[in-house]
Amino acid sequence: MVALNTMNALEKRGVTCEVALDESAPGVLFEKYGYSWYKISIPQAGGHSATKLSALKGALKLITATFKARSAIKKSKADFVVGVLGGGAIVASLGAKFARKTCFSLISTPLDSTVCPKFNQCYILPELDKFRWDKLPKNMDKSFYPLADNLGDGNEEIALQKLREFPNFDENKKTIVFSSGSSIFKGTLDAINLVANETDKYNLVLVGLPLHEEYSELIDENKIIYAGYIDWINHLFKFSDLTVLTDDGVSLEEAFTCGKPIVALTRVKWGRYQNMAGVFKGAMIESKVEDVCKSIDEAFENYDSLQENALIYGKQCMEAGDYLAERMLKKVE
Repeated sequence: MVALNTMNALEKRGVTCEVALDESAPGVLFEKYGYSWYKISIPQAGGHSATKLSALKGALKLITATFKARSAIKKSKADFVVGVLGGGAIVASLGAKFARKTCFSLISTPLDSTVCPKFNQCYILPELDKFRWDKLPKNMDKSFYPLADNLGDGNEEIALQKLREFPNFDENKKTIVFSSGSSIFKGTLDAINLVANETDKYNLVLVGLPLHEEYSELIDENKIIYAGYIDWINHLFKFSDLTVLTDDGVSLEEAFTCGKPIVALTRVKWGRYQNMAGVFKGAMIESKVEDVCKSIDEAFENYDSLQENALIYGKQCMEAGDYLAERMLKKVE
């Protein structure tokens, strides 16, 4: 999605974009939008959860991956290359270097932020600690995640009609959306169950697919509205009163574009702490899973100021794609 949204911003400015994916990638999203792609190799080291061993294994595969990327770049006759996140950013940097092409990297992990700045201009995304630095090296800049143009166009009525299909939805209650992205992590399930067992004064909507099959047993659909994997999240965010999300990824920005404050659950995904409250100051409340009920109460007590800041960040996030495209093209020119 990050790649697709960046491509859309470039295409609006007359750039023809082509795609290269790992040979094992299904490419469903790109296929949906009519793109074909070059098949290359992208070693995986584990992103934020990378260990010395996983990084070493990824490095051993990097030589072959680099030359596959170089071949694809030359075949495409590209004027410049954009590498997106983790192994993809690293392979693009090295492939472009050997193909003698300008490259830009969107980086967010410890490994890509170590490797890519040695070769080309990089744009730091919010998860990386450097995003909070006041001064950056000359070949580094920062950007929010590029978003789809229509993301802020959520329609509350569409979400309302869909929620009415669930027998336990009550139009007289406030609605809280729980999500950890496309996959539901156990910490998110623990949090929603804590709230469901504490009070029945909210519509609690759970979005995503369980990360592991056994997690399905933790979803009590008598107390929770389980929406599953949906393509109307912007409408749902627009309709909701509050969102409870994990402290990473594009979902945070999606909620802000719809003007919704966030309770950000920390250390849900592999124990990581991202300090997103340090990026989106005054628009979210960080919370341990076990403190989620107290944090929700705090969010509603301070709702007006949280929402005011959420709208400010939402506007900035919606401009991120245009910002990236303009900066890249200026450097290419």
